[in-house]
Amino acid sequence: MQVLIITPPLVQLNSPYPSGAYLSSYFKSQGFQTLWQDLNIKLYYSIFSRQGLTKLFELSQEKALQIAQKAEKDGDQATAFNLRRYISTKESWIKWIDFINQFLCSGGQREKEHEFLYSPFAPRGNRMLSYLENLNHEVSVDDVKILASLALADLSDYITVAFDKNFSLIRYAESLAVDERSFSQIQKELDSPIMENFYQPVLQELFGPSGSPLPSGFCCKSSQAPVFPRQSLRQESSQAGQSKVLICISIPFAGTLLPALYTARFFKNLYKEEAIISIGGGFVNTELRNARSEELANYVDIISYDRGYGSYYQYFNQKENNSEKKIYKLRQFIKNEAGIKVIEAEWENKEIQKIEDAFTSTICPDYSDIDFSIYPRVSDDINPMHRLWTDGAWIKAYLAHGCYWHKCAFCDTQLDYVCAYKPVGVKALYQSLAKTSQEKNIYGIHFVDEALPPSILKEFALQNLKNKESTPLYYWGNIRFEKAFTKDLAAFLSAGGFAAVSAGLEVATGSGLKNINKGTDIESIVSACAAFKEAGILVHAYMIYGFWNDSDQSIIDSMETLRQFFQAGLLDSAFWHKFVLTRNSQVYTDWKNGLQKDLQPIEAKVNLKDPQSMFAQNNLHFKGEEYFEKFGKGLETALNSWMHGQALNTKVQKWFDFPLPAPRIPKNYIENLINLYEEKNSKLFKSYAEPCQKELQGLYWIASQTVISGQNLSWFYLQEEFSISQKEINPVKIQDLVQILNNLNPQADQSLRSKSLESISSDKNLKKLLELFHNQGLVCI
Repeated sequence: MQVLIITPPLVQLNSPYPSGAYLSSYFKSQGFQTLWQDLNIKLYYSIFSRQGLTKLFELSQEKALQIAQKAEKDGDQATAFNLRRYISTKESWIKWIDFINQFLCSGGQREKEHEFLYSPFAPRGNRMLSYLENLNHEVSVDDVKILASLALADLSDYITVAFDKNFSLIRYAESLAVDERSFSQIQKELDSPIMENFYQPVLQELFGPSGSPLPSGFCCKSSQAPVFPRQSLRQESSQAGQSKVLICISIPFAGTLLPALYTARFFKNLYKEEAIISIGGGFVNTELRNARSEELANYVDIISYDRGYGSYYQYFNQKENNSEKKIYKLRQFIKNEAGIKVIEAEWENKEIQKIEDAFTSTICPDYSDIDFSIYPRVSDDINPMHRLWTDGAWIKAYLAHGCYWHKCAFCDTQLDYVCAYKPVGVKALYQSLAKTSQEKNIYGIHFVDEALPPSILKEFALQNLKNKESTPLYYWGNIRFEKAFTKDLAAFLSAGGFAAVSAGLEVATGSGLKNINKGTDIESIVSACAAFKEAGILVHAYMIYGFWNDSDQSIIDSMETLRQFFQAGLLDSAFWHKFVLTRNSQVYTDWKNGLQKDLQPIEAKVNLKDPQSMFAQNNLHFKGEEYFEKFGKGLETALNSWMHGQALNTKVQKWFDFPLPAPRIPKNYIENLINLYEEKNSKLFKSYAEPCQKELQGLYWIASQTVISGQNLSWFYLQEEFSISQKEINPVKIQDLVQILNNLNPQADQSLRSKSLESISSDKNLKKLLELFHNQGLVCI
């Protein structure tokens, strides 16, 4: 069996989306010959290259000048000037695009960086010029990274205005995919300029012409020679699907839907009946849960929901030669003489679910088909947390599928990606990621978990600290702000390579957190943020406004608390999202059960002539939601200032051009909670007199190597120097103490560690002495 996995455009540029890595690993584990193609990066180079830009300007110049002429007549001099500048300087853009790509991927030639920055003949767009004009320091080559990234954004702006209105650098026709309820309307947008002129040639080059189904390098593992030639795929087999190539097209976001459908149609036309076309992914799991339109059969044969492992396992292991058998979480579209028959998925199957859970807990992503060196590391902001997102080619993986809390009111708690919590085997995952890092020379890991479990994260950090064989990993991901992230644990995670966290603060008030069933409180959130910041870990918070039960007062209170978070240095960045009601959320489920009386959902109108034509159905409108649209600009403007350390003392009401009440939050609210955090984290052991064995097992020394100088002992921890004298530790000798601390190092031999823990357990004086080293390099986790 041959499996082709496709990541369609458009998604984030700096790293491949991880679904392909997990599907590739799964199918290879089942013995299938598998190839993963990231067409997102292929389309990028189809456009953003010398050949691509030459073609772009040839195709768009006439329209661009027409728009410029009309804009000038309408008094829009800025648009007219900008479009004429693109056309007039097109040769400069074409000349410099290869340098821009090389620089963003691997660093350019230093001399060319100076030229790109200072030469009056280098290309410039509005975003680039705005950045240079608003610098608060003298321009230098250190600004080239952001300038080159903004050059891509400027070119994207040109494409959107003069060539294809649906184009964006990291998404395509997103609003259409989210807002349009009719599949027929979505089909009308498929043959768009970018798809026809730039994406279709990519597909042709890789997979065409007809009769040459697969790339010549199609193989099971990248290190192997091709395992089969280009040939017809018709083979005799009694098992379902075995005579065909399976093409899995992932649709993670709305911005990939149209390119995915375009891809599916291309393969349908190319392979005819020789291929099984499957779609799946995040957007499919949420918005296309009930997609049954017969028109889909022109594009796909099956829709795989949720993880997919169980679906594909049953599909290719069913013994009966029965094409109409229901399959676990897999909807089938079957063409016959009578037309199209839709075979509904089997939504519950304990046996298959057990098999799927086993795969989930052991699977490790496979990036063998990916060349990370061709992914541009873009950066359009100096904010360190924002740069972390895109300025690096991260290997993406997860420590656990689903969310261990899965109770937030606004979240899709009814769906597998949230409610089906399944942790992975940490040691095996770590070893796999370390191996991939060495092979790809990429040592950054972006965990894409809904929420990283603290205990599993701790184990991963320990594995990283114990690693003596290769370069340790540097990683980050999404968490829940909660009290489990203590000062000691944060320091331990930081020592173990933990770089940054992003987490949902959502509503920065106590009552607001209760209303959305967040399962935490402001005190715990402050404690976690303070712990992370002290340990040098970057912190990003997700905020939400416009809930069904929001008010002017609740929004302004949440905003004031957020301001105090930034003022106290607890956050590096944040982002405001407007609340979107979803059909699979807990609050909608509660509403259906007669709860949440304040919520009034507005159901989409059904086409009575063709009820199955309803397409994207997860997002819902609700009565009163439009009221909160006016808050967006003020919230965003204030936040942008706070993230750059500006206007932190401005009253929050002043950011809006309409009257709002004063916040009810005390001015020292967050400061007082920080003081409480310090008090609670002052002791090494919770029960000092008789620390339990579990506490002792969590003792680790994560400071630098100690140095003995005469009767003094010194060391460094979190960039500070600490010292202690023999007199202060009597009757314990410095040499003996050093040996104990060394044995508590994560890399120490386990037998030596156990010996030292036994000594501590039996010696009350030693326990008391260790208190002196707490917050100075000794942690208890």
